[in-house]
Amino acid sequence: MTETTESAARDDDRRQPHEARPRRPRLHRAWLVAAVTFVTIIGGAAFNSLPGLLIDPLHREFGWSRGEIGLAVSIDMALYGLTAPFAAALMDRFGIRRVVASALTMVAAGAIAGVWMTASWQLMIYWGLLVGLGTGSMAMAFAATVTNRWFVARRGLVTGILTAAGASGQLVFLPLCAWIIDRHGWEPASVTVGLAALVVVPFVWLLMRDHPADVGLAPYGGTYVAKPAPARGAARRTVRVLFDAARTGPFWLLAGAFAICGASTNGLIRTHFVPSAHDHHMPITVAASLLAVIGAFDVIGTIFSGWLTDRFDARRLLAVYYALRGISLLFLPVLMAPDVRPPMVFFIVFYGLDWVATVPPTLALCREQYGDDSAIVFGWVLASHQVGAAVVAFLGGVARDVFGSYDVVWYAAGALCAMAALMSLVIRRASAAPEAASG
Repeated sequence: MTETTESAARDDDRRQPHEARPRRPRLHRAWLVAAVTFVTIIGGAAFNSLPGLLIDPLHREFGWSRGEIGLAVSIDMALYGLTAPFAAALMDRFGIRRVVASALTMVAAGAIAGVWMTASWQLMIYWGLLVGLGTGSMAMAFAATVTNRWFVARRGLVTGILTAAGASGQLVFLPLCAWIIDRHGWEPASVTVGLAALVVVPFVWLLMRDHPADVGLAPYGGTYVAKPAPARGAARRTVRVLFDAARTGPFWLLAGAFAICGASTNGLIRTHFVPSAHDHHMPITVAASLLAVIGAFDVIGTIFSGWLTDRFDARRLLAVYYALRGISLLFLPVLMAPDVRPPMVFFIVFYGLDWVATVPPTLALCREQYGDDSAIVFGWVLASHQVGAAVVAFLGGVARDVFGSYDVVWYAAGALCAMAALMSLVIRRASAAPEAASG
């Protein structure tokens, strides 16, 4: 009897510490914040589905050249990139919710106001200035800020998921906008993407939190860190970080390679694929559907790239991505046809998997090289991405006006991707960064 009682007491002693522990939530709050961020990027990126679809309709209705329309798109892309690093610093100063809610409102204003434009300069203001500033304020630097604050473990995976949000928006809005334009004209499509941005604002305001400490949590996979005081001098800090990073070799290699990334994706495929396919008598709805398929496989490719980035050398991953992208672009001119054939399907699937697979390893290299300033540095690297996109969005339209086709643009982009692969391979490890800067 005594042995039985003592055994039961020992069992109680073993159970009590376990039962006294507070229950951890089944789902960490970081995943809810990531989900809201994902939806926000989709809503903000809805407008990115429009430019490639509207080049021909605007050309027919207003008589604007493709170069003029491409210039408006290039202003949007350039401001998108140049705003991003300042947005990361502003989020440190004023909080994520305020900055992102304001940005969504600007995107909606630009998209809806475009319905009443009658001159190309208004296109530059609505599409270029308003939408560019708005989308830039919640660009990939937004995803980097959320990832850095809320996650320690699974950063590569989360970066891939959030990067794929833009492609998910493309998957949703490209076929929808193409159908609306085909049936009802371009104006309702512009209003649709404006309303999509507005709808997301309440979700951001009610569910987004700026820092894990706001809800008394540690970052996912990390230890509790008190919320830092709001950082003052956001613009000054952003410029200072740029000057500091610009004195290192890896910054210029990352920025140069990412400029080529932007030129070969947003500037080229997103802006000019649909009108190029239409030149070969492919219906605009079919061409838009192919772009949407790119978006579908982009989600898979980017998430998988995030998984790979957690496990392999980011520099070598980038080199492989750029090399394969360049090879595929060299074959694209011979794949264009009035209908969809198997080689074109293969290109679409392959290009989708590679579309922004470059983002997780690029962000990982920024984090490795620049630590606490990595989100702002990535914002500047993203600026180069968008400047590259802007240049090709404009020059692609000019090339079409001058040569009557896009072939020369595809070949030039393929050659640039080979350069990006080489630039990625020569990036040195963080410990060697000072040597790279001095050499």
